[in-house]
Amino acid sequence: MASRLQLPTDDSVLLNVTHSNLKSFASEVRFSLESTVEAVKDKLWKKTGTAVDSMRLELYDDTGVKVSDLSDNTRPFGFYSPLDGYRIHIIDLDPSSVTSGGWLEDTSLVEKYKISDEAYDKLDGTYRKFKEKLGPRSGSAQGSKTDEDHMENICANFKVGDRCQVEPGEKRGVVTFVGRAEALGAGFWVGIQYDEPLGKHDGL
Repeated sequence: MASRLQLPTDDSVLLNVTHSNLKSFASEVRFSLESTVEAVKDKLWKKTGTAVDSMRLELYDDTGVKVSDLSDNTRPFGFYSPLDGYRIHIIDLDPSSVTSGGWLEDTSLVEKYKISDEAYDKLDGTYRKFKEKLGPRSGSAQGSKTDEDHMENICANFKVGDRCQVEPGEKRGVVTFVGRAEALGAGFWVGIQYDEPLGKHDGL
């Protein structure tokens, strides 16, 4: 009689993580129940920056009720019976921690670089200097816009229903439209439906 394959049971839980100093921090982290509390703290240190020795952990159930303090670093995490959906709350006890004071989240606490218009004008390689160089060319650029009657003479040789071959590619099809198409731009356009499907528009 063949032996029955037994799969190992899952010994991990997926928990929500919050932090006392990082109000906008929220993460889902998977923990092994066999890990020690100290190993759990080490994993959280890598995600939040709070030092293991400065970390106090609280475990809450999925209704927000506190279950226990994870106070013994040597105990396996499974001793506290966490379940999927529970929450670990990190309390950072270090007043000089990188997470303290909210400066990791509050950008108003960060000193902004400021420069006067006069000083900016003296700098080379700025966007303002780039625009100034393009300025004299803007008139010629406008003059090169596509004429409203562009391709009219060529389009006069086509009519809806004509057979044609498009090159390059030697794709054959039938003319389905001749005229202006404001959505495509100025000038005259010829619309072709290919005999075989092509691209996301299926040959149209």
